Amino acid sequence: MGLSCLAAVFFTGCGGPAYEMEYSAAAQISSFNVLPVSSTKKAGAFAEDLCVVTEDIVDDEALDMSQAEAAGLFDLNNRQALYAKNVHERLYPASLTKIMTALVALENGSLDQVLTATNTVNITESGAQLLGLKSGDTMTLDQALHFLLMYSANDVAMLIAENIGGSVEEFVDMMNREALRLGATNTHFVNPHGLSDDEHYTTAYDMYLIFNEAVKYDTFSEIIHMTSYQTTYYDRNGAEKPASINTTNQFLSGKYDSPESVTVIGGKTGTTNAARSCLVLLARDAAGAPYISVILKAETGDILYAKMTDLLGQINK
Repeated sequence: MGLSCLAAVFFTGCGGPAYEMEYSAAAQISSFNVLPVSSTKKAGAFAEDLCVVTEDIVDDEALDMSQAEAAGLFDLNNRQALYAKNVHERLYPASLTKIMTALVALENGSLDQVLTATNTVNITESGAQLLGLKSGDTMTLDQALHFLLMYSANDVAMLIAENIGGSVEEFVDMMNREALRLGATNTHFVNPHGLSDDEHYTTAYDMYLIFNEAVKYDTFSEIIHMTSYQTTYYDRNGAEKPASINTTNQFLSGKYDSPESVTVIGGKTGTTNAARSCLVLLARDAAGAPYISVILKAETGDILYAKMTDLLGQINK
């Protein structure tokens, strides 16, 4: 990119045409599929269809984010960052990692593909969210993505990684290659679930880039919009294993309300002792225009949702 183009990006923030929003989930551009399908392979740190943030965009008097380490609010239609605090600081992503896990799986697998569990699903870390998979259990990728994104099951992340990548290690390499393709250059993954590791990190801006890519897939956007899910998978002998889950997103569950005239479509939660409380959301305003909001390392879950509500409130300013 020439110097004149870089200057234009820096001083204008983001550029590109606005898209009309339709409310049909089947539409090419809708509350679920917010960007044109034709652009799914077009990305980069300074791509013209993305918002570029070079420095903080904060107003401490209008929005107190002192109890969150990093936060960002991105207007997708106008390619503009409305708020940005420490968006390039490397932090632990916790289960926000699973957004990339789902993205790589959707890019490289098929929804009806049958996945078979091995002993790699045996996660013993205390407090880790688990579906309870056993070696020999089988389910489709479609089922696995529901457990991954709605329930944040760490053992299901391992199931997806091994079956789609051939090995967990190769799948993680695929995750890192995809991050680089998207321009998420401050991100590095060492596992598909997000349990803490010193070399496993991302930034609020990189999570915007990754989530922005993932919501181009109807399946992803429809799953993160769901509040509950019931299905049946099978054990190694073919016996049925019924499962019923609810979303971990407390805006969708009704525990917290979004600001007036702002609708939360869906998102992904993440919580570990090291990462604290994290959340990425897709929301829309009263006219249907889409926004991505990100908060990393809020002090507690209650603070996370209170601060996210305040952040979403900036949409109406």
